[in-house]
Amino acid sequence: MTAMRPQGPQGVLANPGLLAAGAAGCAAATAALWAFRGLPLGTALFWAVPFPLFAAGLGFGPGAAVVAAALATLLVAVLGSGLAALVVLALFTLPVPLLLLAGMRDGRFALSLPLALLGLWPMAVLLAAALFLSGEQGLEAVMRSAVETALTRMGAQAPDVLVAELVRVKAAAIGFWTGLALLANAAAAQGFLEKRGLALLARPDWTAVRLPAWYPLLPPVAAVLFLAAPEGADAIPLSSLLLLLVPLFLQGIAGVHARLRGRAGRAPMLALFYLLLVLFLQLMGPALVGLGLYDQFRRRPAPRQI
Repeated sequence: MTAMRPQGPQGVLANPGLLAAGAAGCAAATAALWAFRGLPLGTALFWAVPFPLFAAGLGFGPGAAVVAAALATLLVAVLGSGLAALVVLALFTLPVPLLLLAGMRDGRFALSLPLALLGLWPMAVLLAAALFLSGEQGLEAVMRSAVETALTRMGAQAPDVLVAELVRVKAAAIGFWTGLALLANAAAAQGFLEKRGLALLARPDWTAVRLPAWYPLLPPVAAVLFLAAPEGADAIPLSSLLLLLVPLFLQGIAGVHARLRGRAGRAPMLALFYLLLVLFLQLMGPALVGLGLYDQFRRRPAPRQI
């Protein structure tokens, strides 16, 4: 008689990519539902939703991220609500696979197109929301109601002028913080995988990133549309312009890191830079956009020292 050999796991259990995708989808859905139900540390967990999705994709390929994102969206829709699933879909579970599909090719991670998508995707969501809410209320009215509700909950009284200014930049602010969250979670997931020898690709040199050649043409077009918008109805054109400047802003930050590479005292100088950036964002933001544009059109790589 032939000796019976023990059988290993079959089907789904034999595919580590699918197992990782399932675990990542469940983890992302848990973090999102935790936040939507107002549980402790919910805000922090909400912005960490992309981490398991990036970990699955960077460890097992974009297909794993697609499966994980689809599972997370489904779980949020079933256990939460359709609105919650739509929010998660727009902010995280669609852009994460999209960023990975755009960047992971030819055995390396190319940052150029994913960086552009950090501006293009939030703008696309903004325009889709404006089109969907193009009835009597409109997107600007919905954002005004959200701002007024938030101020009321904080017990703050704000004049109409301040509320109007907050409404004009609210969508851009959401897109900006979403882009930073996606970038931070991708870097954290790559570092997590590298420490365990599970990263599919080597970490790219993000300080040398350059946007696609066509991208700098988009902000001027958005600026023209903003200037042509009637007064009092320019929130969407303004937010679109600001969102398109986010990749150039990030490219400017990369330029600062590149110029400080190899310098003595690099760590305290970077700490001072980020402190000044937080305190004087309105001044340093345009300066970093300008630096990003300068590096974009340089023929030589950005210098390593100032």
